[in-house]
Amino acid sequence: MSSRFFAPFFWTQALGAFNDNVFKNVLLLLVTFVAVPRLGWDAGLINNLAAALFILPYLLFSAWGGQLADYRDKRQLIIALKWLELATMTCAALAIWLDAYALLLGLLFMMGTQSALFGPVKYAILPQHVQRTELVQANAWVEMGTFLAILLGTLGAGILMALGGSTRAY
Repeated sequence: MSSRFFAPFFWTQALGAFNDNVFKNVLLLLVTFVAVPRLGWDAGLINNLAAALFILPYLLFSAWGGQLADYRDKRQLIIALKWLELATMTCAALAIWLDAYALLLGLLFMMGTQSALFGPVKYAILPQHVQRTELVQANAWVEMGTFLAILLGTLGAGILMALGGSTRAY
């Protein structure tokens, strides 16, 4: 964690995983407790659709993300993917403000796509910046950071919704 490369990289990937899970879970709570009662959507169908929209990009784009990581400058690819994440989340904030639930589902697919493309490059860049003897430990830190961020993002979404009072049906 004291490395000039590793700490910023670690926090970039961990905060990205946190962001993914806050967004995904806030969306599920909004859809379940606001959109379903307001729009008459089927809760089971929409929640399963949302899960599929987040997972489908991993099936469709992870291999392509690996090819991008092999043939493009990894640093520039990470920067571009983080800009894509920022643009997607800016649109998501606007969609939440406008109660555009169908758009939020599309943005969930976009967020899954960004994550699917980021996954391979986050592991591909490590050997370029970490000593071979530290690679296993670096991968372990990345995994731990990712799963801790997933847990905290999931919990954070519930807390945000409870504090905002946004889970009440209209």
